[in-house]
Amino acid sequence: MILLDIEGTTTPIAFVTQILFPYARVHLRAYLEQQSGTPQLLALVDGFRREHTEDARAGEPVPPWEGIDAAARASVEAYARWLMDRDRKSPALKELQGRIWEHGYEAGDLVGEVFADVAPAFARWRAAGLTLGIFSSGSVLAQQWLFRRSSAGDLSPFVQRYFDTGVGKKQDATSYARIADDVGERPSGILFLSDVVAELNAARAAGLRTTMTDRPGNAPQPSHDHPVVRSFDEIDIP
Repeated sequence: MILLDIEGTTTPIAFVTQILFPYARVHLRAYLEQQSGTPQLLALVDGFRREHTEDARAGEPVPPWEGIDAAARASVEAYARWLMDRDRKSPALKELQGRIWEHGYEAGDLVGEVFADVAPAFARWRAAGLTLGIFSSGSVLAQQWLFRRSSAGDLSPFVQRYFDTGVGKKQDATSYARIADDVGERPSGILFLSDVVAELNAARAAGLRTTMTDRPGNAPQPSHDHPVVRSFDEIDIP
């Protein structure tokens, strides 16, 4: 199995930070207004309220929470913006961003950017009978739409499994153990690719094989002993 990170691995970091994140911020209020009273939004409100309560108890300087259910829309917006400003890996925020991006992809406003070597590699790996999975901090919904409406066309038929932080944090070895168990693979039978050393270390601690992706625009990383590739073309699958 090949397990891939997205940001800095299949997709330029700039696409996420300069296109996706600003899009969600700009369309946040309109989305909340359009979805007012829907079961989907009420479930999101409940998730945001729980996280807000935890942050408040921890002494975080969160904006005040007012109203319940649909009446809490302004509180959701304020708290969501507070989370965005801090780049928090909030499950509720990731779900909300995914919903907003879904509308953007459907409307043709967004096209998921992937590196030029991604589509040929996906086709090559699937032709070799390999299972292809994604593990990203973005929601599964967001992952699916990025590959469904990518700059290389619809790549979703190549991807069989998607995982987000519902299985755990990306820098926690137990997350990778859960993924291996879920897909029914021996950890050593999974190759994980990421641009973040801490994630690779966690995956290796769980028994996975690892490779660092060194893409243009990626953040500098501390010294490490993981294999490094600059293109998926360099990956040799035994």
